[in-house]
Amino acid sequence: MELLTAADSEVQQRSVAGAVLQQGVQAGDRVAMSTSSTAAMLSAVLGLLRVGIVPVVLNSALLEQERAELLLNADPALTINDSTLQRLLEGPQAELAQFPLARPMHYTSGTSGTPKGVWSAVLSENAAQSLFNDEADLWGFNSDDLHLLCSPLHHSAPIRFAAGTLLRGGSVLIPKKFDAHQVVEVIQAYSPTAAFMVPSHLQRLRGIGALGGEEGVDFSCFRLLAHAGEPCPPPLKVLAIQSFPKDSVWEFYGSTEGQFTACPSADWQERPGTVGQARPGRQLSIDPDGTIWCTSPAYAEFSYWRDAKRTELAWRRNFQSPHQPNQPSQSLVPSQHSAFSVGDLGHLDADGFLWLNGRRDDLIISGGVNVYPAEVESVLAHTPGVLQVAVFGLSDEQWGQRVCAAVVGTTTSQAIHSYAKSQMAAYKCPKAIYFLDALPHTSTGKIQRKKIASLLGLE
Repeated sequence: MELLTAADSEVQQRSVAGAVLQQGVQAGDRVAMSTSSTAAMLSAVLGLLRVGIVPVVLNSALLEQERAELLLNADPALTINDSTLQRLLEGPQAELAQFPLARPMHYTSGTSGTPKGVWSAVLSENAAQSLFNDEADLWGFNSDDLHLLCSPLHHSAPIRFAAGTLLRGGSVLIPKKFDAHQVVEVIQAYSPTAAFMVPSHLQRLRGIGALGGEEGVDFSCFRLLAHAGEPCPPPLKVLAIQSFPKDSVWEFYGSTEGQFTACPSADWQERPGTVGQARPGRQLSIDPDGTIWCTSPAYAEFSYWRDAKRTELAWRRNFQSPHQPNQPSQSLVPSQHSAFSVGDLGHLDADGFLWLNGRRDDLIISGGVNVYPAEVESVLAHTPGVLQVAVFGLSDEQWGQRVCAAVVGTTTSQAIHSYAKSQMAAYKCPKAIYFLDALPHTSTGKIQRKKIASLLGLE
């Protein structure tokens, strides 16, 4: 466990930035970081950003050939590993801008399966301040905050929350890895005020009885529990809202590319399943095929690194958003009416609240009818005894694809089938149910649907 204060991090940031600048790396250059998720890594990312150098944040667990492919694409001026980072911490103190002058570059495979770097140009100081305040003001980061880091730092959201806390004068708790029992101990010992989790973290807390008051865990220290990254099963969401202080549980919908919505628990309770309304400076619209588009302020725009074709497909310039009379007015005007999409599908209600239907590549077409895994999972999650569920499609000679479900829990196929038939049209109900001890997840907690069939020996 590491405790990183704003003051200690500032010293580390200046040292790493000074050492890297001393090696001739300049603003706009890329520096690859293949390091463990430590306090030093977090400080290094921040220090580089505050001199306009863009850290390319890689998963340290990547195999050598996987890392080599990304490094070839990123073309970094310098590569930092754990041992290199320790030496950089001895560097000369550099002058830093008040706010990060860019965003880290992360690689995301999205719907294509081929990694692509999400790149934002070096920003002016005014734009950098707007980018920082966009996040910090929404979540209310302040000098009294003690943020509990629960996800690895090669993912974008943990960096945003932890960095925002430090730059507003707060502190960050950094465990070595997420362990539900350890997290409970940390909460009891340190009383953190904020955390970002993915639903699988909440599932693990539920699994040891920490949610719902069974083990007497006191979450009253929290002012904010934000979650995102994958759909949160409704029963788990209700349990989190019951366990954490009133109005502290927030959901948001976003991606490595950009942020779309935020949803306080009161809004979710009034409209179960929604991921909220557009964040300030953004407007949402939906294509006839269900594709979600989001206008974006200039400071939040991105491109795919050295991939003009993918960038062009992701953006619509001079985009004319459909009139949304009941959608809340925005305080920031999106630049050039630009809108982007990451291929997710959803729908809006009359008040501008968004529901997600899933991703285009997750869509199951059975007998010519679209079936959205996220919708089916949301229903099946209510089946007594179901702890986790992932819905996926398999090839079928008669129907093209058949709907299947992989389940972790203590129920039976018959119980799941019966409940599904009582809640959904027959074409949405799973035709086959498979039980697993655990679903495959990425290191950031997202379910890997594409691996389930292989894991079950069905391919």
